[in-house]
Formats: sequence, C-alpha cells, structure tokens
Amino acid sequence: MRASRTRSLRARAGLAWAAALPLVAGALALGAPAADAAGHDGGRHALQGTKPRWATEQADQGSTAGSTAVNARVYLAGRDAKGLADYAKAVADPHSAAYGKYLSPAQVGARYGATQDQIARVTAWLKKSGLTVTGTTDRYVTVTGEAAAAERAFATDLHNYRKNGHTYHAPSATASAPASVSDAVLTVTGLDNAPRLARHHSAELPPPSPVFRNSGPFSTYYGSRTNESLPSAYGGKAPYAIKGYTGKQLRAAYGAKKWTGKGVTVAITDAYASPTIAKDADTYAARNGDPRYRKGQLSQVLPKGYTHIDDCKAAGWYGEETLDVEAVHAVAPDAGIVYVGAASCNDDDLMDSLGKVVDGHLADIVSNSWGDVEANETPDVAAAYDQLFQRGAVEGIGFYFSSGDNGDEVANTGTKQVDTPANSAWVTAVGGTSLAVGKGNGYLWETGWGTQKAVLSKDGNDWTDFPGAFNGGAGGGTSKAVAQPFYQRGVVPDALAKANGGNAMRTVPDISAVADPNTGFLVGQTQTLPNGKLGYDEYRIGGTSLAAPVIAGVQALAQQARHGVAIGFANPAIYQRYGTAAYHDVTDHPLGAGRDLAVVRVDFANGVDAAKGTITSLRSLGKDSSLQATVGYDDVTGVGSPGAGYVSSYRP
Repeated sequence: MRASRTRSLRARAGLAWAAALPLVAGALALGAPAADAAGHDGGRHALQGTKPRWATEQADQGSTAGSTAVNARVYLAGRDAKGLADYAKAVADPHSAAYGKYLSPAQVGARYGATQDQIARVTAWLKKSGLTVTGTTDRYVTVTGEAAAAERAFATDLHNYRKNGHTYHAPSATASAPASVSDAVLTVTGLDNAPRLARHHSAELPPPSPVFRNSGPFSTYYGSRTNESLPSAYGGKAPYAIKGYTGKQLRAAYGAKKWTGKGVTVAITDAYASPTIAKDADTYAARNGDPRYRKGQLSQVLPKGYTHIDDCKAAGWYGEETLDVEAVHAVAPDAGIVYVGAASCNDDDLMDSLGKVVDGHLADIVSNSWGDVEANETPDVAAAYDQLFQRGAVEGIGFYFSSGDNGDEVANTGTKQVDTPANSAWVTAVGGTSLAVGKGNGYLWETGWGTQKAVLSKDGNDWTDFPGAFNGGAGGGTSKAVAQPFYQRGVVPDALAKANGGNAMRTVPDISAVADPNTGFLVGQTQTLPNGKLGYDEYRIGGTSLAAPVIAGVQALAQQARHGVAIGFANPAIYQRYGTAAYHDVTDHPLGAGRDLAVVRVDFANGVDAAKGTITSLRSLGKDSSLQATVGYDDVTGVGSPGAGYVSSYRP
C-alpha cells in the first residue's frame, strides 16, 4: 500500500521509514521530546518523525531551492488528544464500564475536535510564515508556498536527498511548531515529497481494460475434480483449483446461518471508482445466486475530481472496488454498502475518504483493502491515521485492513516487515487462508495462505523444481514501530511479539479469511473483451483484498446478531473469544503433521484464451515465506478464521 501526502497506497502494499520511536498503543504519535519531557526545544514543539530515515548525510545533495513549491498538511491535535485515545480504548474494551458507550460525530467534535481558537492560532502562524492556507477542517489545515516559507514555519532546512535513484526534498532536521501552537498541532505531512502510493491487495488483480480469464479444468468444490494422469505430489494426486467460490460457499464456511446483515451498513474505501460498479454488482448477484440489490442498497460517495491517475494506475483500482463490493454482498446480502472513493492512492486522499466515513458516520464497519510496507510509513502519517481511527472507535466504527500479499515481504523488499495501516494498534488486521469447501458447501479445512509454484515439465512426467518458489502469501509478522496493544497481551506468544528483540510489539494479523487466489472468489466485472468491445466477464481472484471484505461481511452478520448494536473497534472482542468455538484454529497442516496439500492450476499463457497454449502448475499450500500458521495465535492467520460459533457468539 502506499498512501500519503505524496505517499500512494496500493490496494494491499510499501513506504520509506523515518527514524521513529515506537508508536505506543493508546497514545498518539505526537513528537517525542527533542530536548525535554514536554517535547520543547528552545520554545518550540518537536514534531517527531517529520525527518524521514532516508534523509541521511550520505544521501544529502544540498539545500533545496527556496522557491521550490511545498504543499503540506498540518494535522490538529484537538482539545484532548490523550483523552481521545483513552476513551477509544475504554469504549472498545468489553471489561470497561464505558464499553459500547459511543458518541455521535457531533459529540466527538465537541469533546475532542480542534477549537476555533486552535484553528485561528495555527492559521495565523502559518500565514505569518509566508504560507498560503488553502483549506481548513476540524482535523487539519492545508497550506502551499515556497520552501523558504516552510522552513521558517517549521524551523528546519529542506535539503535534496537521493532515494531509489531519484531526488526528493525533505527536512534535514525534525520539524517543530512554536510554543504558541504546541497544544494545537499534532503533526505535519508533506515537507518531504517522496511518493508513497498505496497498493490494493488483490492477488493477480487484472486491470479492467484487457479481459482476464481463468483456464479450466476446474473443481466446483474442493476436490471435486482430479486428473489421475498428472504427476503425484505429497503422496497423492492433487485436485484442480476451484473455479471460484461464491456467496453460498463462503457463508456456509464462516457460520452465516440465518443472518444476512440486515440493518447494518458496511463502508468500503479504495481509490477512484469503477464506472460500471452498479451494473456489474447486480449482474454478478443474479448470475451467482446472491439476492439482487435493493434500491439504494449500494451507494457511492466520490470526490469532486481525481489526481495522480498515472502514478496510482487508476484503472487497476476498478477491479478492487468490484471485488470488495461483491464479496461483502456475497457474505452479507442484506447489508447496505457505501463505497467512499479517494481522489488518489496518496495518504492524504485516502485519509479524507476515511474522514468522510467518520464525520458522517456513514457505517459502523469499514473495509480497506490497501496499504504499504511499514518501512515506507513515517510517524507523522501514522499519527494522523491513528487519530482518525480513534475518533472512529469512539463513534463505534471499526476499521478492517488487509495484511498484505507478500508474506514477510522479504521477497518483495529484501526486508522482513509488516504492512501499514494494518500495523496500527487501532485497526483490525485481516490475514489470509487457503480454504477448502467441500460437497454440499461443507467446511473442510483451511491452511495459512502461502503458496509455492512448480510448473509441469515439458514431458508431463514431473513438477519442475518441486515444490517451487514462493508465489505469494498473507502478510504478517511483528511491527518495528508499534508497541504491543493491551488486547494482544497473554494471547500473542512472546516469540512473535519480541521477534525483533527488546519490547513486545504489535503483531499482525488479528483474524483471517480466505485469500489464496487458488481457492479464491469468483468476481464479475466489465472488461475489454478480445474483440475490443466492453463486456461483462468473470474470473477467480484472491489476496487479502478478498479476506478484508469477507471479514467485514461476517462482522455485519455479527452486528445483526447483536440486535444491530455496533461492535465498533473489534480487536478487544476478537481476542476475548480466542481459544473458543468462535474460531477455526487454522494451521498449515490441517490433516496432520507431515501431510502437505496442493492444487493443480491451469492458466492461459496469454491470460485470455488458448491461442498461445496453457501452463499447468502445482500450487503447494501452507507455505507462507518464513511465516507459519500454527496451533493457537500465529502471524499468518491471527486468532484464526470465523467458525460456526463466531456470529452467534455476539448474541446478547
């Protein structure tokens, strides 16, 4: 993911880390003190994390020209930043007297929002420094101006630095605000202009332009079709990959029973917006046994315009929205769905979309299938996200983020790390599984999602380089930046929580659902067909971009079972149910130690038809880089996936 002021988030994916102190759960990432415990240095308030880690002496190319344009966003601390964090924790904790005593958006603004005096003082300071104020909300003030004015405002010099073969400007020292506004400023973003683009986390997500099709043969349910002439693997013949699970199969696997999500609304945030989403979603429902959409059941809240269209690969996000909408509806067919699109895949724009959900309380459940690697996140951006998540928690809103599609990220980035914002202590990180649903929609088993790929040899007698190279898996692991939150204590093993040495840290994920594209979900979308015309087509897809909306749908069922009372920030309740029949305890060897599993997959070489032949491969399951799904909590599936008793466990 990448998002930012200039950072762009991927629908599931990676940032560049500033030298940062850990973000302590329950506390906002206000600047750590530069000189004393109050965070003041010479009468100024340090804004920790505003100098990125990549802004090193070795990379320094000299001072930035004073006339260079700077666009920044000053986030406001509000009336009571600590009180907001404390109440967000209390209102979500089943053991607290304040549990479930949510506030309205107006009450949140009155109790914790920025005052008019704070906004006025911040505005006056920025204008006096020579910056032009271009926008104001009760969360932030946006400014533009020359680098020289930004340097005066934030008492730091901007230098040019080389990063990944490009030159970007950034503060040469931690930025600060004057003591006169120290109570009003949370942080500032935009003083560095390195791009951070969020990724969507859909494994093998095709763009909507050229059509993508899966080749057969397929299984209609796990194990329904096997080719006995293909080479054996793990002591037997592997079945073909399923064509793509649909709502009935997912609902059965995750204990939906009679619940449908009636009376509950789920919000989905992504970048941009598919121009054919309403038609595609309704066509998909009709073709695959889901109830048709009621009038107004699916709605969109969109920005006035879009930016960074090329940088963010805007068309690729259409499929993400389609997947998210169709997956939520498949699991919770009566739930309302509101799609809130961002103007780009940058952090500030994605935060604006999340802010619309919070400010208007558009939903109690928010599915987010995008992110970036933790190394690209800086404490200033993390602080702004956490403040928004805390405001949502106080209102009874829960945020669900996919954990990533590159396992421990070593193959992708060379460094073992988790993804963000899934690393936040204030969101529910959703990991992934490989799911086996059998005949009659019966749940068989799950492994942690992580696959290795071996291609059929030319003579068809064996699997080349069996079991093959790592081919994708659920993101997970231990944060280097976020301290262990209270709800993980006593559940997450110290071997994971302290994997980086030193203190116990936030471990990802919290819960999981189907994500493996080889046991994935059937999705329908308008694409460009081989004849050049637009047309509806269907294909199988996976990724933790699937797992997040599936869990959001399950949470809609649970909220209905709770007589419509909001679950809110769900992690304390999720961990409270650990070790009970609420979960499938997912392991990499569900059939017993030493019994590995695999499926056979056949793909069109050109992704469309057999004109250039097909490629047959074996996908071994439960092989997630260095991560392992084990008995109990693990860093692939968290506490597990929703079991037959999960939804009913929320009944009063």
